[in-house]
Amino acid sequence: MSDDPFDSIDFFRTKDLYEDPYPYFDSLRGRCPVTKEPYRDVYMVTGYDEAIAVYHDQATFSNCISAIGPFARFPVPLEGDDVTEIIETYRDTLPFGDQLPTYDPPKHTAHRGLLMRLITPKRLKENEESLRRLADAQIDRFHDRGECEFVSEYAGPYTLLVIADLLGVPEEDHEEFLDKLMHHDSLEMTHKPLEYLYAQFTTYIEDRRREPRDDVMTGLATATFPDGTLPPVDDVMRIASNLFAAGQETTARLLSTSLQILGDRPELQQQLRDDRSLIAPFLEEALRLESPIKGTFRLSRVPTTVEDTKIPAGSTVMVLPSAANRDPREFEDPGTLRLDRENGRQHIAFGHGIHTCAGAPLARAEANVSLQRLLDRMDDIRISESHHGPSGDRHWDYTPTWMLRGLDRLYLEFTPV
Repeated sequence: MSDDPFDSIDFFRTKDLYEDPYPYFDSLRGRCPVTKEPYRDVYMVTGYDEAIAVYHDQATFSNCISAIGPFARFPVPLEGDDVTEIIETYRDTLPFGDQLPTYDPPKHTAHRGLLMRLITPKRLKENEESLRRLADAQIDRFHDRGECEFVSEYAGPYTLLVIADLLGVPEEDHEEFLDKLMHHDSLEMTHKPLEYLYAQFTTYIEDRRREPRDDVMTGLATATFPDGTLPPVDDVMRIASNLFAAGQETTARLLSTSLQILGDRPELQQQLRDDRSLIAPFLEEALRLESPIKGTFRLSRVPTTVEDTKIPAGSTVMVLPSAANRDPREFEDPGTLRLDRENGRQHIAFGHGIHTCAGAPLARAEANVSLQRLLDRMDDIRISESHHGPSGDRHWDYTPTWMLRGLDRLYLEFTPV
């Protein structure tokens, strides 16, 4: 009988792990950086080098189950030494099978190429003033009160409106998007009504193809695949919808984590106020320490070995950035936030390889502008003790899911500037 208390824990069902998964990850990594958990037969990749290896091996690992992992249901058994044909036959029947993160090359290559035409350095540079304007408009809503529920009053709506602006959603439709995609004063981070996005973006794209304008949406509607062909409206609509839903949610989590840290560390908050160049490394450390995506999945096409662990064909593999980003073999003193960490930006919170998050530059820009404006306009930002308890005995409400990491609520108090 093992003395390790984590041997009896089902990662996918144990609520305590939502609050603090890191001791569990350390336990797995301590045994082996690639460990098979007993409840879902999932190979858990907790090591940094091993995660990089899986991310880069497209020939061995398919992305078809990236969002649903062991809960994917193929209509036939995944048997044999090469399950590629089964994957290709049934991948469109799987949940999220129409979304870019589940595609493999060459389809992934062509569709990601469309997306990268939207998030260009030039477009991000042009969007900087809009980022500041949207940040100030959101802060205006609660600034005079000297308090806010940060997730629903800033992080959620701000990131949603930034994506809407980037994609060229008409400004007159912004309020409707807020109303549909957020439940008024309650941010439901685990639910994204993609059907609404599908309908809206289909309408926009069809309209721009009929009557092109000088706007971002027209650029999206008329973008072509690398071979020069015009994609079906459905393909463009799904790419836009995925960027909208995924980009909004993960960046909102990064923002709430950043303010959670700063609200509990006034000396660090003052460092950033005094030297704004430290905001960038601070955000990288926030991403490393509290990666918004705890893990994503791959399906092994053929038998393989990662580290010393043999993985049969048809196996579900979970790559855990949240664990790999705290691997002491890669990051010295991994549980400590260090602004001078030389390899801090080498974290894999945004993934790695061809499936690296396309919206990473936008997320960094949103977070940096947000912290600049929040620090400019809010002095002495602190955690509300009436909602979260006193320092040293905080109570947090993390979203109860095994895939995402972030707060459902973050109550702050501050002195308006």
